[in-house]
Amino acid sequence: MIKINSKKIFVKSYGCQMNVYDSNRIKNLFEHQGYSQTSNVEDANIVVLNTCHIRKKAAEKVYSDIGRIEKKRLRSNSEDFKLVVAGCVAQAEGEEIKKRAPSVDFIVGPQSYHNLPSMIEQNEDFISDDFLQNEKFKNLVFNSSNQVSEFVSIQEGCDKFCSFCVVPYTRGAEFSRSVKEIQNEIHQYIDSGVQEIILLGQNVNAYHGENKNNKSVDLAYLLNSIAELEKIKRIRYMTSHPNDMSDSLINAHLTNNKLMPFIHLPVQSGSDLILKKNE
Repeated sequence: MIKINSKKIFVKSYGCQMNVYDSNRIKNLFEHQGYSQTSNVEDANIVVLNTCHIRKKAAEKVYSDIGRIEKKRLRSNSEDFKLVVAGCVAQAEGEEIKKRAPSVDFIVGPQSYHNLPSMIEQNEDFISDDFLQNEKFKNLVFNSSNQVSEFVSIQEGCDKFCSFCVVPYTRGAEFSRSVKEIQNEIHQYIDSGVQEIILLGQNVNAYHGENKNNKSVDLAYLLNSIAELEKIKRIRYMTSHPNDMSDSLINAHLTNNKLMPFIHLPVQSGSDLILKKNE
């Protein structure tokens, strides 16, 4: 049962579309607990900084924001206030955040943020950074943002271990949701008027979820199954990895009329010059 009270949550999202998706799910979790969203930090009972570790100096920006929020916290003089650092910086630097920013109340990685409501309610665990992808998706709440287009996370993590990238260490090994689970989420968005779905993954075309027969299927299969949903008019996906551009996926672009003629592909990763600059 949803609790009705006046508590508010403020969520700031840094970085990629996956973080935007995660931030929306964090908001949904607390809406289910009776919290409303606010755009003003000083009005919030819970402030969540959902961080990104890919951009240069990303962690320092987070510490700077923590400092500004702490000043506002002191001005509000509220005892009922929690500051949470979530996302990839939390996953990579949880213990360091605990040392450098004692004003932070909770730290949750991108695969364990579903634990956040219970962490705050019980006020016990300080850091939750286990890789719990399967458990996470089973415990999330999926409310539409009431827009025409909606992000849907279908795959997380990466097994490629490129020398310049921290994703395998912050998002874990490649994990794919089942076709049924993804379709169930999409149906909830359709009920709110969504007509475009954007599938997300660190390596979205490495998707290998199970179909209704418990057989592993690829992204092309998933795209075609989503296209069968009458009220979905457009489908996009991002971010792709060059190694996983299969013939079946290329063929889907030829035959699937709902799949947009757009591929988000980091072609710079194939340049020796660019890779040397990132060493």
